[in-house]
Amino acid sequence: MTGAGGAAADLKGARVTVAGLGVSGVPAAKALHELGARVTVVNGIAGDKQRAEAAELDALGIAVRLGDAAAGLPDGTDLVVTTPGWKPTSPLFAAAAQAGLEVWGDVELAWRLRGPDAAPWLAVTGTNGKTTTTRMLASILEAEGLRTAAVGNIGVSLFDVVLGTREYDVLAVELSSYQLHWAPSPRPHSAVVLNLAPDHLDWHGSMAAYAADKGRVYNGNKVACVYNTADPETERLVREADVEEGCRAVGFTLDAPRVSELGVVDGVLVDRAFVADRQRSAQELAETSDIDPPAPHNIANALAAAALARAYGVGPAAVRDGLRAFRPDAHRIAEVAVLDGVRYVDDSKATNTHAAEASLAAYESVVWLAGGLAKGAAFDDLVRRAAPRLRGVVLFGADRALVREALARHAPQVPVVDLERTDTGAMAAAVAAARELASPGDTVLLAPACASMDMFTNYNVRGDMFADAVRALGSADTADTGDGR
Repeated sequence: MTGAGGAAADLKGARVTVAGLGVSGVPAAKALHELGARVTVVNGIAGDKQRAEAAELDALGIAVRLGDAAAGLPDGTDLVVTTPGWKPTSPLFAAAAQAGLEVWGDVELAWRLRGPDAAPWLAVTGTNGKTTTTRMLASILEAEGLRTAAVGNIGVSLFDVVLGTREYDVLAVELSSYQLHWAPSPRPHSAVVLNLAPDHLDWHGSMAAYAADKGRVYNGNKVACVYNTADPETERLVREADVEEGCRAVGFTLDAPRVSELGVVDGVLVDRAFVADRQRSAQELAETSDIDPPAPHNIANALAAAALARAYGVGPAAVRDGLRAFRPDAHRIAEVAVLDGVRYVDDSKATNTHAAEASLAAYESVVWLAGGLAKGAAFDDLVRRAAPRLRGVVLFGADRALVREALARHAPQVPVVDLERTDTGAMAAAVAAARELASPGDTVLLAPACASMDMFTNYNVRGDMFADAVRALGSADTADTGDGR
C-alpha cells in the first residue's frame, strides 16, 4: 500500500478485513466500500447492537461475520483495518503477521486517504484531559476565524472530514493510545502529550509500551512538540521523537514560564515560546478566570491548547476569546447543586487514578464517591496524596475493596461507607450516604477513579444517575419545607 494521499487508488478491488464494528469500524467499512474495496467486517460479539450495525452494512453490500463466524482471518485478505478496541495480541493480528499483511488503525487509514492539500493536524493525546484540550483548541481556532473541527477519538469520525466535501484550514485531532499504536504514518503539524499515568496496561502489556504508543504523536512534527513540565516522561518522549528540522520543544507549566514555555503569572496565562524575544519578553494570553472551571488541571489543559494554537500562528486575542467561549462537556467537574452549604460535583469522567487525583486536588474538603472497575490500577499513591482533604468516602462497585484497603493504610481516620449493593438504586444510596458525611463547606465529589461498566452502561450514565440523585435530594428538601419557590 502506498503512502499519504495514494491509498485510495490502491484500495480499489483490495480485499480488506475490518476488525470490529462500532463508532470506528462502521465508518471505516463504509469508507473502504465507497473506495471500491471488497470489505468483510469481523466482530466477535453478536448482540442486538452488533446485529443492527451488521444489517446496515449488509444493505450496502458489505459482508459481516459475527460471533463464532468471526474467528480467523478471512481467506484472500490483502489488508487488515482494525478498530481501537482489538488488542494487539488478538489471534487475527497474529494470522495477519504470518501472512505478511499490514494492519492499519482507523487513524492510519484516514491519514493515508488525505489529499495533497489536506488540512494539517494539531494532535492531542495523554492519559487524561484529551477531549477537553481538543475542544478548547478547536474553540481557539474558531475564534481566530479558521475553518476547523474537533475530530478523532473525540467521537467525530476522521473519515467524514477526510472524504467529505467541506474544506478545513486545520484540524484539532484527539488520538488515543489504541489509535496511535496502529498509526505509524501520521505526521502532525504540532502535537502534545498532556500527561502519562498507568492506564490500559491490560491492552498495551506494560507502561513502557503504553508510553511508546503515546509518543508516536510527536513523530514528524513540523513546528512544536508540546510537553508537560510537571511530567518528565512527556519531555522524554519529545527528546526521543523523530521530528522535522526546526521543530521545537515547548513546555507548559502552572508556574511562571521559562524560555520556550507557556505558564501562569499572577493569574494570567503567558507565552514565552511564540514571541520574538523569548529571553526578555512574554505575551499575555488570557486570565485563569477565563477558563471554565479554573481547576489546576483544567488550566493545564488550556495552556496545552494555547500552545498548539500559538504554534499554528493564532493570535493572543483568539486564545482569550476561544477559552472564554469554551464550555466543558458533561461529567467533567460539573457542579450539579449546592445543598445546605455542600457543593455536589459530577466528575464521572475520572475513570482512572490520575484523573481522580487531579479532580480531588481542585477542592479543599471532600466527601469522595469512588469505585467501579479498577482495570488493574493501584490506589495507594492516590489515597496518600488525597488523604489531607478527605472528610469521608463512599465506596461502590466491583473493585471497591482495593480503594478501601488503600484508605485503611493511608487514611485510617477518614470515615468510610462501603455499599455492597449494585442495583439501580445504588447511586441514590451513595449520594444519601455522602450527604450524611458532609458538612457546610465540603464538596461531595463523584470522581470514581474506576471504569463504570460493572454497574452502569458508561460513565455518562453513572454521572447522570449521580446528578439525578442529587436533584432528588434538593426536591425532597423543598417538599419537606413547603417552599414552592
